[in-house]
Amino acid sequence: MSKKYIKKEILLCSLIAGLFFLFSCSNTKRDTIYLVVGESVSNVELSTVTDLKDDLDKVIGMPVSIISEKERLPKAGLFLVLGTTTSNTLIKELASQEQIALSVAVPGARGGVWFKTSLKNKQKAIVLGGSDLQGLQYAIYDYSKEVLGIDPLEYWTGKMPSKKTKEAVFDFTAKTIAPPKVPLLVYFENDVDELANYRGKLLEYDWESYTEMINSLVRLKYNAIQFFDMLGRPEFYVRPEYKKLKPDYQIDIEYLDKMIDYAKLKGMKIQIDFELGYQIHPMDETKAECWTTYKEDWIAAWRYYLEKTPLSKTDIFVLRPRNQVWDWEYKSTCGESKIDVFNDVYKVFGDLVDSYNSEAIKVAICYSDGMDMYNNGFNPPKDWTVVWSDHGFGDFQYMPEATRGYDFGTYMHAGYWLNHTVHNPYPNKVETVMKEMFQQFDADKYCLVNGQNFRPFLLNLEAYSAVCDNPDSFNGDSFYKTWTTRYFSEDAAPHAVASMKWLHDAQKGRKGYVEHLWEIREAVSYLSNAPIRRPGKTPIPYDYMRVKGDYENTAQCWENIQKALSEAEKGYEKEETDFYHAYILLPVQLYADLIAFETTLHAMSKLKREFEISKNIQVLERAKKMIPEAEQQLEHIYKRRAEGDLDDKWKDWYAVKNRRQNNGFPTQDMLMAIQENLEKLTPLNKK
Repeated sequence: MSKKYIKKEILLCSLIAGLFFLFSCSNTKRDTIYLVVGESVSNVELSTVTDLKDDLDKVIGMPVSIISEKERLPKAGLFLVLGTTTSNTLIKELASQEQIALSVAVPGARGGVWFKTSLKNKQKAIVLGGSDLQGLQYAIYDYSKEVLGIDPLEYWTGKMPSKKTKEAVFDFTAKTIAPPKVPLLVYFENDVDELANYRGKLLEYDWESYTEMINSLVRLKYNAIQFFDMLGRPEFYVRPEYKKLKPDYQIDIEYLDKMIDYAKLKGMKIQIDFELGYQIHPMDETKAECWTTYKEDWIAAWRYYLEKTPLSKTDIFVLRPRNQVWDWEYKSTCGESKIDVFNDVYKVFGDLVDSYNSEAIKVAICYSDGMDMYNNGFNPPKDWTVVWSDHGFGDFQYMPEATRGYDFGTYMHAGYWLNHTVHNPYPNKVETVMKEMFQQFDADKYCLVNGQNFRPFLLNLEAYSAVCDNPDSFNGDSFYKTWTTRYFSEDAAPHAVASMKWLHDAQKGRKGYVEHLWEIREAVSYLSNAPIRRPGKTPIPYDYMRVKGDYENTAQCWENIQKALSEAEKGYEKEETDFYHAYILLPVQLYADLIAFETTLHAMSKLKREFEISKNIQVLERAKKMIPEAEQQLEHIYKRRAEGDLDDKWKDWYAVKNRRQNNGFPTQDMLMAIQENLEKLTPLNKK
């Protein structure tokens, strides 16, 4: 090949490369999405805008760039102007020119707007603005959900958005986002064992799980989190079961501080119950039983929290009028009236908090006997919000006789320790109960939602978010339909709803998965003629009547769980996806496995009782022949819990070794003890 030809080829290639470069640069300017933040952008705003950038990156095949309003705006591109009237002067100008209806007062705290306009560079733009920081957050996160198709629970559900055209970014109707009805929606991290155990260290969140939980909560409009388990709750370092699980348990203060900072970065307030049993700085439990004698010790402990621990970053200060080390009734060892004690405690603690934090929010959670105390003379100072507690499954056992001028709120359970493993779906109950509390008691100033270990309780967590956002538009059945069709096909969704409703019916009488574990212990105790032994507690003698009392409810549960299973299986035939399996089918299978095992133990118990009355050895032999069936059922329970999840992300979530320790768990040794006892009962001449 001649040198002349080679030079021409090089020149042509260079020209083509240059044109491609120019064309690429031109397209980059024209086809770039610019997220324009204010000069006074805060760290929380910037974090939220970064989330929007990540959302756009998932769905739009073009560059996304965050720029400041103080920079000269490019002449071409797609522009989203983000902020508040105090953080972004572009938004302030648009508002002052009445191009958008936005101010601190309109639509109000935690409210925002979506709007389309044109900028000085003649380019069309989207304004996502808020009356305040949280209003901006919800304007952005709602936009991501409704326009871009981002699932707020994406990490937990695996639902990924579909690709969008650049025109789709502008495909929405301008609207005002009204402030949520309930201004403080708080997530309670409590009974978190599986989430804290399934990867990483025992009894401590791994960073990915924790941050993804916070990310989802913020998108669901939870604007505060109460830390509890991660403060080193007393069970973790005192109860024998936990000492066996993790003998060297020690709270990591630096890691706790890091978790608190991340929640604040995402715009959440920090709520702490200033009880005094946390490993972070525990008080001797004997001092928690006499305020009169140990008042100064209580105050000293509170001061320690406020001065020498990450709890100094608390925004919402909580007390329960109960024992301040263990969550049980306050029983004074020095002759005090518990109502008189806590009338004084709340005054003293409130004054102390005010001396450290003039903007403190103070919340009195009337849990359990605290509600009876309130109805009989417990009167915290009027600057405390009084919170009424449900009975664990979304409804109330007691009601306040009067609100007495207090701001009122609610403490609700998306999940409860008695149904810890498998959720009890109840959007319809969320609708009726919450609307009643709002209408009759104006209990709309605050809502605390107990999410247990989070992942199994996504449906109820979102239902509480929705009803606290707009109770007028919330409807349980509509919510069920919207939620299931978000994740499942039109063919599969009705079966998912039907299955969850039957699963709810299977748990009537406050009988969740963990409560059935206790019933199984009662049956094992009776069949083995041995007391129920609990570490650190008095043994409970075996008693047939206790077992008999469980027959009817368990039989009804079995009937309903079979219907739930049938509907779940029908839906899975139409939609064999990991999330349908994980959220609809697997929980029902786990529940059915346990009830099948309990039903076998009940059948054996009936036969043993018949033998005790009739002395008919053939009846006892029939009971003994059922032991292999029970062994197989129990083996199946362990296997499904160990291997049930299809997605490796959740490996070991349900593994028995990682479960919460409440009410124990049946073992093959228990069945061996039953067999040995039934053999002992067999007359010698019949062996």
